[in-house]
Amino acid sequence: MKRFAVAAVAVVMGTGMAMAEPALGTWKTEVDDGAYAHVKIAQCGSNVCGTIARTFKNGAEYKSENIGKMLVRNMSPKGGGSYEGKVWRPSNNKIYIGKMDVQGNSLKLRGCVAGGLICAKQNWTRVE
Repeated sequence: MKRFAVAAVAVVMGTGMAMAEPALGTWKTEVDDGAYAHVKIAQCGSNVCGTIARTFKNGAEYKSENIGKMLVRNMSPKGGGSYEGKVWRPSNNKIYIGKMDVQGNSLKLRGCVAGGLICAKQNWTRVE
């Protein structure tokens, strides 16, 4: 009976790890308007959301007013590392249709208008 319990726990833990969202973690954005950020992506209900954790300008860390603000909003997993939701651009304070694709340590983020026909893109890299 003890072996069965240990095996059951191992299966449950393995399943939980396999179901983890590939986007979770901290990501470095591309430079936008002279600055970049580290964005912490975490679960927010059944979706994932990303909050600005650190900001950098000219390679040096600084305390932006945007630290703690949500950049990636309610990205719903679509399978295979793809997500759809909303994305906020701090430089113009606008929210766009958001699409995100994760492969390993690479994240491609798109903010779109016109029903997703016109998109601006960024490639992020995993920090942790």
